[in-house]
Amino acid sequence: MKSSVVSKLTFEQVDPDVGLRSAIDSSPEKIIQTVLDSGLRGRGGGAFPVGRKWQVSRSVQAPQKYVVCNAAEGEPGSFKDRAILSGYAQLVFEGMTIAALAVGAQRGIMYLRGEYGYMAAHMESVLAARRKSGLLGKNILGKKGVHFDIKIQLGEGAYVCGQETALIEFLEGHRGEPRNRPPYPAVSGYRGCPTVVQNVETWAWVTCVMARGASWFKNLGTDESPGLKLFSVSGDCKRPGVYEFQLGLSIAELLDVVGGEDAKGVQVGGASGTMIPQSQFRRKIAFEDLPYGGAVFILGEHRDMLEVAGNYLEFFTKESCGQCTPCREGTRKLLDGVNQLREGRCRALYLEQLISLGKTIQMASKCGLGQSSPQAFLSIVEHYREELMGRVRIDE
Repeated sequence: MKSSVVSKLTFEQVDPDVGLRSAIDSSPEKIIQTVLDSGLRGRGGGAFPVGRKWQVSRSVQAPQKYVVCNAAEGEPGSFKDRAILSGYAQLVFEGMTIAALAVGAQRGIMYLRGEYGYMAAHMESVLAARRKSGLLGKNILGKKGVHFDIKIQLGEGAYVCGQETALIEFLEGHRGEPRNRPPYPAVSGYRGCPTVVQNVETWAWVTCVMARGASWFKNLGTDESPGLKLFSVSGDCKRPGVYEFQLGLSIAELLDVVGGEDAKGVQVGGASGTMIPQSQFRRKIAFEDLPYGGAVFILGEHRDMLEVAGNYLEFFTKESCGQCTPCREGTRKLLDGVNQLREGRCRALYLEQLISLGKTIQMASKCGLGQSSPQAFLSIVEHYREELMGRVRIDE
């Protein structure tokens, strides 16, 4: 398995604008086919095939289309997108421009997380340089009639705006709340127009695919999860940081690289991900096994797993947009149950009811963020049940 710290990423080895120059001399259909052939999936939690999303947007007849970069990165423990924006923003904007050529968009928006506001000036300077070089704006690279430009819109710190329809609501000047789907943004998104939304890392890989070719990317990773992926690794390990791996590596292989061999558990996918126990460290980080997200948090032997579950649930109770009852009320109920366990007041029957509630939240919440909110709690109860049962109240 290939691995590298952030200073040696593939992004550093890709020549600027080669991908865009290749795309501008291709037809939209050929660009999309290249992305399809690469097998590239979105590098967020959903992992939807990028080329298929572009195909849908391309097929919709509309006077205006948009390309959006989701730079929310609100998942606790994730900081890889920040590293990309700091060092390789040009690849992100290039990827957005390639998508615009493919789907027929003339306008792009980067939603930049409010906490990353200090990076806005840098983003604007990169955009200005690209306009000056003819890589953005009117008649891109001298191609008459090919127009596309990007603006930065700063967020205000809402976790839910990482969900693409809530992000679009915010961009339109509304409260950030998820929309009902369908229609999906690729058909009807920003201002009712077809809108392609991808996260920061996905846009950078688009540029790499166009620069190096579909077969280069397809031959890395696994059959169902081709390519490379960035991971934010933190917690109880010797070498935390941003790492690049081929998809399909095992938890054990990752731990060996980062110095976390004695881990008690590994949370894959951030707060909305899954807790993996030692007995499952041979599982693969890939679409077909462990959904990857971007954050990996390592927990040592000293960690109280009940405290970990409570910490994640506190986050979700604060960040719920409040739109749907299962997420708004259910996460509070789960947190209350965890607090009862901490205090030795929770009976075994009530613990089983909490598990049932968690599964209901997964099924009944409106958006993917709400649906994933009980995931850490449920996986901790499943894999560390003996530890938790020692805290259950036993009546005489």
